[in-house]
Amino acid sequence: MTVCTGNICRSPMAEVVLRHRLAEAGLDGRVEVDSTGISDEEEGRPMDRRARRVLVDAGYDVPADDSPEAHRARQVEAWQVDERDLVLAMTAAHRRAVQRLAPGVSHRVALWRSFDPAASGLVGAGLDVADPWYGDMSDFEECLAQMEAAADGVVEHVREALAQHA
Repeated sequence: MTVCTGNICRSPMAEVVLRHRLAEAGLDGRVEVDSTGISDEEEGRPMDRRARRVLVDAGYDVPADDSPEAHRARQVEAWQVDERDLVLAMTAAHRRAVQRLAPGVSHRVALWRSFDPAASGLVGAGLDVADPWYGDMSDFEECLAQMEAAADGVVEHVREALAQHA
């Protein structure tokens, strides 16, 4: 599960990128991916139009807002965290919020960018995925670049975890 603030920008973008990369790796039938937010302020809303646009422009398959498969924002709940093998937070603040919600599984909560080889050596806020909400399309493009830079590392982590449980 990917987690951001309202579940309309970063976490659904990460969900789309990760699903795509898992499918490319032949793991799409073996791994479930979803996304949530730590806040309920966007509950039920579709993915931000700018996030959707940057994904579509980059060639990702994103369901139309009026389709049954369309993304709808939802707030993370403790039971969801308990059921996930890996929770990928977009920022250190999101990570802390999820760990407070489900402290018994905090070892399964990681920062998305911690899987980006170029982010090696960064700590704290240095590993935060930039929030594009208040910016323009270039901010969403930067956010997508951060998603893509870490995605292969996440896929490799998942592949290793699956091999250990086989």
